[in-house]
Amino acid sequence: MNNLIGIDQKKATELSAKLNQLLADYQVFYQNLRGLHWNIQGKEFFELHLKFEELYNDAVIKVDEIAERILTLGGEPLHTFTDYLKASNIAEEKSITNGTEGISIVVKNFSIIILFEREILSLAGDANDEGTVSLMSDYISQTEKTLWMLNSYLQ
Repeated sequence: MNNLIGIDQKKATELSAKLNQLLADYQVFYQNLRGLHWNIQGKEFFELHLKFEELYNDAVIKVDEIAERILTLGGEPLHTFTDYLKASNIAEEKSITNGTEGISIVVKNFSIIILFEREILSLAGDANDEGTVSLMSDYISQTEKTLWMLNSYLQ
């Protein structure tokens, strides 16, 4: 049986669950980025303050896109921090003021996210879900470039 957009209902339900986990990852990641933006100190304050803002602005867009994709598939997006913390693979970070430590956290968080995005991409391909495939492909391309740049910063 197919859902409204022509995807097998069982596969759509599985994809919605995975996307909810990704949504939770991005929500916790977003909050980590806000904390880094607010609390960063040191000689690289101006550079990193702006970079963290750029990253959290991108994350908040992805949060909305992921939630809307879940709805498109017929699911219900998680929307409480209790649920986000239960589902997320991303750990909360607190009181980070060191720039190198902050960038290392972002790299670690993105590394977790990109692996999960690849898993969702594979499931979406198997379900002939072009909408989710396209979304994950875009996210993976962006994340790969961002990881390369952040890792270069750490060298």
